[in-house]
Amino acid sequence: MSFSHQVRECIRSTITDQDRRFACLYGMLLYGRSVSRTELTLKSTSEVFASVFPVLMKTVFGAAVPLSIERTERRDGSVLCTYRITGEEAVTRIRHTFHIHEDRRVDMRNLPMNSMGAFLGGVFLTCGTVIDPQKEYHLEFAAPTEDLCHDLCDILLSVGVHPNVTQRKYAWSAYLKVCEEIGDLLTFMGAQRCTLDLIDIQIDKEVKNRVNRMNNCDMANIDKVINASERQCRDIEEIIRADGMKDLSPDLRELAELRMENPHLSLSELSEMLSKPIGRSGVNHRFQRLAAIAAAYRKEHQNGES
Repeated sequence: MSFSHQVRECIRSTITDQDRRFACLYGMLLYGRSVSRTELTLKSTSEVFASVFPVLMKTVFGAAVPLSIERTERRDGSVLCTYRITGEEAVTRIRHTFHIHEDRRVDMRNLPMNSMGAFLGGVFLTCGTVIDPQKEYHLEFAAPTEDLCHDLCDILLSVGVHPNVTQRKYAWSAYLKVCEEIGDLLTFMGAQRCTLDLIDIQIDKEVKNRVNRMNNCDMANIDKVINASERQCRDIEEIIRADGMKDLSPDLRELAELRMENPHLSLSELSEMLSKPIGRSGVNHRFQRLAAIAAAYRKEHQNGES
């Protein structure tokens, strides 16, 4: 079951009284595919839409407005349903009931108190989708006209979310990409359970990202230790080849021997193994002295070869 389907199921469960049914149906009809003087058309592949829309039409208009449904099986196995109300008398009745004029704009007279969430739920059932939040955070409404898209944006802003707008093919889309705002809108439309699922996914993602960052940091530190150890061992090997170990001070000789015996240890771990423990910076300083001695032997060796 897709996340969009779960949201639609939650919305369906909230359409429980007359005002909500009226507002939800208004959102579905207004944001349907097309509205003309003699025909009103909606299309959807959603099973939830198929179970909600005919029931709401019958509840609000009874048998006075006949509804025809055409089903077309698509290549992916889904079924596209086309819902049509035809005839000037039936369409006029719907347009008069919901104040749907030629300019096809949102009319706030159709939205009594506490029914805005149901209206947005109806819009979502008709032209909304939300991507699985495991993949990314993206909720979108594909409005049939530019004006309806901007009307929808105004309503979304009024309930505290901030949509972006883009044009895709023949539709204008309002979309959200901020997880918290998607959660707020889902809650407002009545999909609280989906909001909780979204929050769980967000927390899980943040934990995994934090663990990955820590692992990456640990790996970087390990690589740093390995690279430093290899460089220090090369310096000590140069001193050994030059028979220079006997000339080292006791503290440098002790550290050089410890490093050759423990190439995998960090500076802090080596410092704790010294007969007289010192700080990490002190160990690093001793290795710098060993590097300078090794560099002098290399130079001397190169001059001898020349």
